[in-house]
Amino acid sequence: MLAENAKPTTQAILSGAVLSRDGTPIACERRGQGHPLILVDGALCSRTMGPSGPLAKALESSFTVFRYDRRGRGDSGDTLPYAVEREVDDIEAVLMAAGGEAYLWGMSSGAMLALMAASRLPGIRKLALYEAPLIVDDSRATTQGDWATIRRAVAEGRRGDAVAAFLKSVGMPSLLIVLMKLMPIWRKLKAVAHTLPYDGAIVAGDQLGKPLDPARWASVKVQTLVTDGGKSPPWMQHGNEALAQALPNARHRTLAGQNHMLKPAAHAPVLTEFFNERG
Repeated sequence: MLAENAKPTTQAILSGAVLSRDGTPIACERRGQGHPLILVDGALCSRTMGPSGPLAKALESSFTVFRYDRRGRGDSGDTLPYAVEREVDDIEAVLMAAGGEAYLWGMSSGAMLALMAASRLPGIRKLALYEAPLIVDDSRATTQGDWATIRRAVAEGRRGDAVAAFLKSVGMPSLLIVLMKLMPIWRKLKAVAHTLPYDGAIVAGDQLGKPLDPARWASVKVQTLVTDGGKSPPWMQHGNEALAQALPNARHRTLAGQNHMLKPAAHAPVLTEFFNERG
């Protein structure tokens, strides 16, 4: 359980762990005050690396923001064998720590994970998704080969190669990848590289260039905001437009000037407006 020795305020951050259904400890923290909001990170990100920390700080004046380390990352455990359903269980454990109901936000593979959670967990009141990495047409190549390369590199202990393959797959220029290998962040990325196949298990089936089946998400009836960046590639925008159309109660919005590198200052007002809407 999260620490209860102080009422959360905009200055306080309360940290602890929750137990998932399979007994895996999931490191979790909350900050701010207001309606509970759970943030779900994408690939390679954790509480100490990635956009959810700055985003939580930007939202804490309006919401009680819950952040957690996805299994295998940071201070969370990693019970094997891996299954996507167990990551949904992890969100459920955080949801229970939040009081049993909350808003939910996710980006990239975390957006797909949040969507899966919303399809199963009745306590999700609203859902916001940023750039779910869906390939629904021929506007870019499919990723089966990329994920196979990543899985093989992880299995052989070549963590740096796995990270490089992933970054190349998501469109990072080769020269920038070479430069990143010389930076301190490369060591941090390699430390969580073993979780990349987990993200592959979440998204690979939706990166085959095929249209989405609306029946798959028929149970997700909560209000949903699907967003992407105006500077993101066409395939990303096509996928998120298709997702919004496939969901029963969703709308799509493109954020001008944004891309997959999330900027909290551009996202926080949009999320605050959406989550505070009545109706």
